[in-house]
Amino acid sequence: MDIRLSHTFLAVDDHEKAITFYRDVLGLEIRNDVGYGDMRWVTVGSPAQPDVDIVLEPPHANPNMSTGDRDAVSDLMAKGVYGRMVFWTDDCDATFARISAAGADVVQEPIDQAYGVRDCAFRDPAGNEVRFNQPRG
Repeated sequence: MDIRLSHTFLAVDDHEKAITFYRDVLGLEIRNDVGYGDMRWVTVGSPAQPDVDIVLEPPHANPNMSTGDRDAVSDLMAKGVYGRMVFWTDDCDATFARISAAGADVVQEPIDQAYGVRDCAFRDPAGNEVRFNQPRG
């Protein structure tokens, strides 16, 4: 059986700011942009991974969420502890230099981790943590 990741969802509270970050700062491509009522879903992805999509969705898009759940998600996003993404890079330091020069919110400068990667981290405009790992060795 062949199981592969198709797409994943990441909550954002301002799609224009998210597009600027994911397209203009990270270099991902916009693959789709769909609106429905007052909601919007923007699909982005790496040109190097055409079969993996990241869908930037409104934090209240899940119809099964209660008002309390929506409030909790908004609170977690405001604290910067709701969503996380990890990307591979072949040069952590160069990736860090490029993204930090663009004004991104730095969470962690490049560091060698005990689990075998060199990594760094930023927050996107919605507060999601975005990490970049480079295999060591």
